Amino acid sequence: MTRYKLTVEYDGGGFVGWQRQDNGPSVQQALEEAIHRFCGESVDCFAAGRTDAGVHALGQVVHFDLAREASADTVRDALNFHLKPAAISVLMAEAVAADFHARFSAKARLYLYRIVNRRAPLAIERGRAWLVWAPLDVGAMHEAAQLLVGHHDFSSFRASLCQADSPMKTLDVLDVTRVDTEVRVAARARSFLHHQVRNVVGTLKLVGEGKWTKEDVARALAARDRSAAGPTAPAEGLYLTDVWY
Repeated sequence: MTRYKLTVEYDGGGFVGWQRQDNGPSVQQALEEAIHRFCGESVDCFAAGRTDAGVHALGQVVHFDLAREASADTVRDALNFHLKPAAISVLMAEAVAADFHARFSAKARLYLYRIVNRRAPLAIERGRAWLVWAPLDVGAMHEAAQLLVGHHDFSSFRASLCQADSPMKTLDVLDVTRVDTEVRVAARARSFLHHQVRNVVGTLKLVGEGKWTKEDVARALAARDRSAAGPTAPAEGLYLTDVWY
C-alpha cells in the first residue's frame, strides 16, 4: 500500500465544494471516481482544506492510499486523463510516508481573496472574483486588518454552522494590497473557521468603502457575535493557494 500526495488546482464554480454531498458534484467525488477508473480501487481522498461551493484552489493538497504499484508521474497523468472534462488538474503527485495526512499534518494554509474594484462588469473574471464598484481605500483596509492578526476569539467571523470545537484561532498574516484594479486579501494561518476569510473580507470591504473605521472592526472582534461583523463575501473570490507541511 502506497500513500500518495497530490497538489491540485480546480475551478470551484461547478462543484458543491470539496466534500462529497448528495446535492451535486464535488471535487472529492470527481477525484475518487478518477482513481477508480484508473485502477479499479475504491479509495477515500482527504484534503487540506474542505473548500465550500464556488471556492477555487491553486494548491489544494490531497492524499489517498493505493494498493496498486504505480509511479507518481503515472498517477498524475492517469488521474488528469480520467478527470476530463472536469475543471480539475493534478499538478503533482508524489509518494509520501504512511503517516502523512493532508489535513492534520498541515502547518499553515494560505488563502487569497480577489476583489476587482471597477465599474465595468466582469467578463474574463466572472465567477473568479468579487466585483465591487465603490472605490476601495486599500490602505485603510490593510490597517484595519492588522487588528485581526494574532490569537483571538473569532466568533464574530465564524459561520453559524461551523463545526470547530473552539472559535480561537491564530491569524499569522492578513495583508491587503492592490494591483491595478484588483484588491487582494491574503490570509495565512494553521487553520481557519468556516467562512472566516470570507467574513473578514466582507468586513474589510466596509472599511474600504468608508462605511466603517478600524475602531468598528475592533468592536466587531470584541463582540464575539457574528451579527456584529460585516457580511460574508461571495465564494467565487476565494482561493486556497498554498499549504505548508
